[in-house]
Amino acid sequence: MPEGNKKDALADGRIRAVIDAVYPAVDGGRFAVKRVCGERMVVEADCFTDGHDALRVMLRWRGERESAWRETEMAHLGNDRWRGEFVTGDPGRYRYSVTAWVDHFLSWRREFMRREDAEDIRTAALVGAGLLGETAARAKGADRKRLSERANHLKAESDVAKLRTAALDEELAAVAARYPDRGLAAVWPTDMPLTVERERARFSSWYELFPRSTSPEAGRHGTFRDCEARLPYVAELGFDVLYLSPIHPIGREKRKGRNNALAAGPDDVGSPWAIGAAEGGHKAVHPALGTMEDFRRLVAKAREHGIEIALDIAYQCAPDHPYVTEHPQWFRWRPDGSVQYAENPPKKYEDIFPFNFETGDWRGLWQELKSVIDFWIGEGVKIFRVDNPHTKAFGFWEWAIAEIGQAHPDVIFLSEAFTRPMVMHRLAKLGFTQSYTYFAWRNTRHELAEYFTELAQGPGREYFRPNVWPNTPDILTEALQFGGRPMFMARVVLAATLAANYGIYGPAYELMENVPREPGSEEYLNSEKYELRHWDLDRPDSLRAFIALINRIRRENPALQSDGSLRFFPTDNDQLICYAKMDETGDNAIVTVVNLDPRNPHSGWVDLDLALLGIDSHLQYQMHDLLTGARYLWQGSRNFVMLDPARVPAHVFRVRRRVHREQDFDYFA
Repeated sequence: MPEGNKKDALADGRIRAVIDAVYPAVDGGRFAVKRVCGERMVVEADCFTDGHDALRVMLRWRGERESAWRETEMAHLGNDRWRGEFVTGDPGRYRYSVTAWVDHFLSWRREFMRREDAEDIRTAALVGAGLLGETAARAKGADRKRLSERANHLKAESDVAKLRTAALDEELAAVAARYPDRGLAAVWPTDMPLTVERERARFSSWYELFPRSTSPEAGRHGTFRDCEARLPYVAELGFDVLYLSPIHPIGREKRKGRNNALAAGPDDVGSPWAIGAAEGGHKAVHPALGTMEDFRRLVAKAREHGIEIALDIAYQCAPDHPYVTEHPQWFRWRPDGSVQYAENPPKKYEDIFPFNFETGDWRGLWQELKSVIDFWIGEGVKIFRVDNPHTKAFGFWEWAIAEIGQAHPDVIFLSEAFTRPMVMHRLAKLGFTQSYTYFAWRNTRHELAEYFTELAQGPGREYFRPNVWPNTPDILTEALQFGGRPMFMARVVLAATLAANYGIYGPAYELMENVPREPGSEEYLNSEKYELRHWDLDRPDSLRAFIALINRIRRENPALQSDGSLRFFPTDNDQLICYAKMDETGDNAIVTVVNLDPRNPHSGWVDLDLALLGIDSHLQYQMHDLLTGARYLWQGSRNFVMLDPARVPAHVFRVRRRVHREQDFDYFA
């Protein structure tokens, strides 16, 4: 029994109901479970009592700032497990709990059903009359009158058949249930936290670009107006989040040159992540991009296209950032009088100073860093991708995200943490809405199935929302370096169908940028992290039409807009991976099959779980390939597929079940 229940029992030894566990719970209620608004919140609890008395169990929930609980009855599933649910409300922070008590009227009624001896029934009726009288005292209005009358009837009636009818009246039981005696109720000792976020927390498609590389003219620094001109292109691709690399002034001291060269030339633009110069820091925009008014216009124009602007939050400074001279106590100083720059051996970032979160002025540092996010929220931004959050103090994130969430519950934070699993999960528990994953380095069928089964069905599913990226400005995987067009197609299909949240770094992705800086490196050659790039968006080999189709399929199929239903199916060929997702109603089911070999056609048999997909094993069903438009009639669980990566390396099937037949025609839905 939890410690809290032990204390309750000592406080009043008459409390007999036991609440042994409540699910879901993240670290026993230390951290919040996450849902989106309008989603079902299903709660289960292990509850029982001594002996054979009947138990009633209630699920309770309230807004964190509310005092009154709302309640719904939990149903007994068997083996002392109970389940209840409610539909989540507006974005914000909530609490939920469970309470249970021995219900004496319900216990009496259940026992009364089994009584057969006439005298026994008459005696039991008198007991029931007493219980109804007590219930009537708690009731009001017509209910009180009705309960009192039935209590008197049970006292006066001697006919056994009439007593049984009166005592077991279902309507009477429903009235009595409204006025239980909860004086000896057990209450789960922890009010469990729940964070409810807006729909985009669960389903989003991200497109990353460098604003300075959006100029239509080669060699010219891009501007916010150029980004604005790029919006129709991003909307055509079907992305709803446009994530911009840092837009702040870039330091001149220790500026990096092209391809991360230590010495920068006079025309080198530096890394956007080396934030801060004479023009300002984290609350300023790079003058070459335009003005704050230009930025506000970009945010507004993006909204007109159904796109939200996401900004990069990188808590680090160039050597000439104003913070370095204004707040020297926020940095680590070496014995030679210089500031310790950032390192991740063997990588060195001489152009970046990390903050010292052990500074004696940590409160001032925390307040200033939070104010950066507050500033950009004030400029209309509600989505932030946070650079390397695992290199900043965890306590800061828990405090800052909670504070911001209280005032702005619609703000979304994406954690860019490619680090150890425990650390990634801790950041998600602390409040990050979405989290980067290891998808980029999961390539085989076994690796993908094992990892995404863990994400969709493991304990982290209650708080860890994966956002998968096949590439980033820092990550050009070996698979993309050598797999050619088929690999780029296969990886974006995997990303977009395995996870409800995904993104690409473009235009590098649709233009299939694949040359590393040197053999064995995951860094791009001529990376736009260090130079301006000019992209030919109209190149005939671009994947823009294919990516646009993938995103349209995601928008039109609710099955792909959440992660919990993901299930993998067996194939007899390791180069073929097969999996399905379904919406809550079961009406929308998507089965995806991908050829993981970018060079060779592969065929094999897939073995679907027909019961899971709601398919009658005796009937044919239609598999509508949403990538090609082709339709196939399948029957039974085992069916044959063949995929040629030179054409399309994947099937994305909409399952259409037969609904009726007219003459020689089948109709599928």
